[in-house]
Amino acid sequence: MPSANRAAIGSRAGGDNVWSRVLSRMVIPVSVVDWLKHNLVLVAGMLVICVPTMIFVAQTSWSSEQGGHGPIVLATGIWLLLRHFSDIRPFVCPPRPLYVALWFVPLLVAYFVARVAQIVELEAYFMYALLIIVLYSFVGWKALKTIWFPLFYILFVFSLPQSVIDALTNPMKILLSKVAVSLLYHVGYPVAGAGVTIQVGQYELLVAAACAGLNSIISLSALSLFYVYVRHQANWRYALLLFFLIVPVAMFANLVRIIILILLTYHFGEAAAQGFLHNFAGLVMFSTALLTIFALDSVIEPIWNRVGRTKEDSDRDGMSGATASSG
Repeated sequence: MPSANRAAIGSRAGGDNVWSRVLSRMVIPVSVVDWLKHNLVLVAGMLVICVPTMIFVAQTSWSSEQGGHGPIVLATGIWLLLRHFSDIRPFVCPPRPLYVALWFVPLLVAYFVARVAQIVELEAYFMYALLIIVLYSFVGWKALKTIWFPLFYILFVFSLPQSVIDALTNPMKILLSKVAVSLLYHVGYPVAGAGVTIQVGQYELLVAAACAGLNSIISLSALSLFYVYVRHQANWRYALLLFFLIVPVAMFANLVRIIILILLTYHFGEAAAQGFLHNFAGLVMFSTALLTIFALDSVIEPIWNRVGRTKEDSDRDGMSGATASSG
């Protein structure tokens, strides 16, 4: 290649590197305050969209059993973003404005339609999608991929529609009620399932009420996912294994809740069971689920590490043997 061409290419590459560094400083300034000063109009516009929606979410979702985890997820999600945000600097490459507009404009229209129709779940998801597109406009796709987990995790701030939750949990409710009734029957309690009710002694429990804890399976999944990521993010295979255990653990915790509710009803009456249901059922289920995740982690991790070391040793021995035979 002629030296003049090499020099030209080198100067262009050098110019690109300089421009990338300058752009990175513009996109990710030294402090959040600096960024706010340079983007006051954008921040004001996003606040106009986000504040009413988040107030609506807090009033309609965060006060319910299935959405009570929202503030915790929001706080921990922001903490995760701040913790990993510096990692995106080497990957910052803002896209063309046209690409941003192709996403932003349809999402903005969909947001206002959901806002006018007061479909809180869709409104919240569209609002969050707009925030991600704004972030994308500053940092680009590669940078977004480096913080994919915090962005995904914050989705748990917004509850799924109740119809979706019911469709997902109704089969689990029926299964768990049958298991609870069968276990207690085989240890001598006068309990039986009859359609949508559980008959225990002289009392009747509605399956829907006894198994209502499964409505908070999203909450359990979110908090367990946070624990798994923070503790084992470097070992994604092991983290994935624990993630797949979250739903069975949530079902086990709800089974414990149902059994306690039936026993309280039988031994202390319906009033005591209702008091437990309103005051302590959620605490018992969350504690059971989290302690189970901790216990499984403490049991499985040493086995996983031992198997991994054994495999590494066998691979190393195999490579040494192959090297010796070739020599």
